[in-house]
Amino acid sequence: MMSSSQPIRVMLVDDHTMVRRGLATFLKVFDDLELAGEAASGEAAIDLCGQVLPDVILMDLMMPDMDGATATRLIRQKFPKVQVVALTSFKEQGLVQNALQAGAIGYLLKDVSADELARAIRAAHSGRATLSPEAAQALVNAANQPPVPGQDLTERERAVLALMVEGLNNTQIAGRLVVSPSTIKTHVSHILSKLGVASRTEAVALAMRHQLFT
Repeated sequence: MMSSSQPIRVMLVDDHTMVRRGLATFLKVFDDLELAGEAASGEAAIDLCGQVLPDVILMDLMMPDMDGATATRLIRQKFPKVQVVALTSFKEQGLVQNALQAGAIGYLLKDVSADELARAIRAAHSGRATLSPEAAQALVNAANQPPVPGQDLTERERAVLALMVEGLNNTQIAGRLVVSPSTIKTHVSHILSKLGVASRTEAVALAMRHQLFT
């Protein structure tokens, strides 16, 4: 990096004072990084971001009142040029997905080394993503999970399925939905096909297990 370039301005968001203090000390080690500000909550982070307009935010995820993913989403909506790197102690799949879907460009654990964190900040500033191995593995696991059945059911098919769960036959369902029994028969056929089952009983059991009718 050229010495004439401006340092990357980093904002710290964490509800633990000692964590922020440690990160602030870490930033002083690198000539190309500087502290732009600190916030102890998601709400404060949004307000402060508008005041200091940092280049990169190191965002804790587990905070009271407003979690880091929510704060990230709102910041990215209001300040799209500001990049956010999630820095957390947690590696659960849902947290990783929520943070990235909210607009975070990186996901690192707090045991990351100083050099690795500095590289992630520089990468974020350049628009490049950085994921901890644990976060990457969580995304792989999510991608390899079988899809929940019934996601492709139409609204009408779900209504028919709900009445099947109640134990109604085709004629009774037709009466409830004010359509012909032949129409219901077609819907039931589509439902069985989409759920990959061979009978109404299997369809009802699957629907109850995955709450497909709610």
